[in-house]
Amino acid sequence: MTRSRAQDPNVCGVTAAIAVIDGKWKTILLWLLETRPHRPGELRRRLPGLTEKVLTQTLREMEADGLVHREVHDGRPLKTVYSLTAFGRELSDALAPLSDWGHRRLEKLAAS
Repeated sequence: MTRSRAQDPNVCGVTAAIAVIDGKWKTILLWLLETRPHRPGELRRRLPGLTEKVLTQTLREMEADGLVHREVHDGRPLKTVYSLTAFGRELSDALAPLSDWGHRRLEKLAAS
């Protein structure tokens, strides 16, 4: 799915929402940032296999979509912190029932 679908007014709302969270790392980053703000290094340590390049690209996309806020603190070294915006928190709340459904599905599959 292309990022342009997230901005196309002629698609259904679900398609627009999925276009914003499409990708391997976005939903887990939302979940981690839901608990508290994180520095990029913390996020990388929590997500083995996520490269610095992909993390930076993903966070920039999420920032452009209004989901995360990037704050740079002056000092040596510069300190960058990412947190959820109100819009990102709203998306996270909207995804909670989907997460519950996914857990029920996994339990059902494990019981089979």
